[in-house]
Amino acid sequence: MLTIEAPSDFKNHVGQKLGESDWFKVEQRHISQFAALTGDDFWIHVDEEKARNEMPNGKTIAHGLFILSLIPFLQRQIFTVNQRGRGLNYGSNKVRYIEPVSVGSRIKLHQTLLSAEVGVHATKITTSNVFELEGLARPCVVADFILLLYEL
Repeated sequence: MLTIEAPSDFKNHVGQKLGESDWFKVEQRHISQFAALTGDDFWIHVDEEKARNEMPNGKTIAHGLFILSLIPFLQRQIFTVNQRGRGLNYGSNKVRYIEPVSVGSRIKLHQTLLSAEVGVHATKITTSNVFELEGLARPCVVADFILLLYEL
């Protein structure tokens, strides 16, 4: 895990790979809970029996937005900032859902620091986020993620 002392110190890591998370197994309970929370309960996500008969691999698939929403959770395994104030999700750029993520699949987050804009009270960092899908050469989701980290 990469340890950064203060948000402004990200400027020393621009262009570098920050690291990767452990594998995360996508389970039906994750998909079903996300569907219930968002109202996106289309059968390809929640109907296991219909998916067995009608989906190419016979399994439900995770919502692309669910995978994207795992960035804050998984990046905790990649870097930590010792002295920081609040952090705010500032948005995402160039989001692409490349491969479906079937229930039971394992994914891993790889992060690279694209930019670090140091301001008076906060540093805005942009990371490249590539979700590896175990067993495939192509990633399943890629996105640039923007985070605003305040100094103490």
